[in-house]
Amino acid sequence: MNTPNKNNNTLTPDQAEALIGVLHTRFEKHMSLHKGLLWQQVQARLDAHPDVLLALSEMERTGGEPDVVGMDEKTGEVIFFDCSPESPAGRRSTCYDQEALDGRKANKPESSAMQMAVEMGITLLDEEEYQHLQSLGEFDLKTSSWLKTPANVRKLGGAIFGDRRYDRVFIYHNGADSYYSARGFRGSVRG
Repeated sequence: MNTPNKNNNTLTPDQAEALIGVLHTRFEKHMSLHKGLLWQQVQARLDAHPDVLLALSEMERTGGEPDVVGMDEKTGEVIFFDCSPESPAGRRSTCYDQEALDGRKANKPESSAMQMAVEMGITLLDEEEYQHLQSLGEFDLKTSSWLKTPANVRKLGGAIFGDRRYDRVFIYHNGADSYYSARGFRGSVRG
């Protein structure tokens, strides 16, 4: 699939059609992620909110394998999470946020998880969303993913991340300025 033109932040009709095809195939392949939902519901929401396709395209481009994980009963929004088995490969080796990146004196990574998420038009999964994802399957068996960190933890210099080891999900902490080749971030988008 071709990636969007970053200069105009749009998808061509062919790119949009190809992305919808990928999403539809993935939706049908992983029905356990979204029990009770029909593709027609998802397609109707995507048709009504074409801006969501650009964020989904960025999720796909960076290895997130976005898929539907539910529908918000209050708003009717379809919820997409990164569902790649491991933390998306195109989003690893980042510290948590811009403050952490600016605070590094040496060996700075190229970007931060929070900045990349903003540029992509997605939101980092929080702890509750990550636990929900992990209830749908087994993710991050070899990698870990930064999670949206509570303000009181971030204020003290930390950030949280999650992974699955020993058949259980762990949420843990690290300095927000740390980065590892096996730690990326997972995001969500609603539409």
